[in-house]
Amino acid sequence: MLYRENGQFKTTYRADQQIFPIAQDRIAIALLLAVAFIAVPMLASDYFFRAILIPLVIMSMAALGVNILVGYCGQISLGSGAFMAVGAYGAYNFFVRVPGLPLIPAIVLGGLCATFFGILFGLPSLRVKGLYLAVATLAAQFFSDWMFLRIKWFTNNSDSGSVSVNGLQVFGMPIESAQSKYLFCLGLLVVVALLAKNLVRGAIGRE
Repeated sequence: MLYRENGQFKTTYRADQQIFPIAQDRIAIALLLAVAFIAVPMLASDYFFRAILIPLVIMSMAALGVNILVGYCGQISLGSGAFMAVGAYGAYNFFVRVPGLPLIPAIVLGGLCATFFGILFGLPSLRVKGLYLAVATLAAQFFSDWMFLRIKWFTNNSDSGSVSVNGLQVFGMPIESAQSKYLFCLGLLVVVALLAKNLVRGAIGRE
């Protein structure tokens, strides 16, 4: 531990309810965000964005969900990739099949698809524990692989199974370059991280 909370007294309810009550944490997070949003876009190359940074940010969002499920809830899950795939393909299909649907609502609807898919495999798993729960989530992984490879509708009849879209924009701002895609994914990561932080420090997270 590099520093401690000693001497940082909270004299108001607002100070006690801060997301980051320790001053050093707030400074570190502010510096990290400044580097991620300002320094990295100025220094990184197009290849580095596409090959390293964008996948890193996306996997970081997935890691937040795994941390809540495994770290805080103590549930073993091997199906996180399946839920990511369902959410991604769901958002893709909403975006390409619903004319004029904005990007953000498409992503939210994709998240709801992943939620329903998780409930579909989660409800039968309520009566199993430990290793059997891991096997049930692993079944979701294999089922999603089969579904997206065999049912071509999900991939819009793509032979390779990979999908892509053009003309992405948020609030009128185009998201075409690698830098803009990185900043958009990073913004989503910050929002999801704040939601996760509030979840685990609230009444639900303490139970």
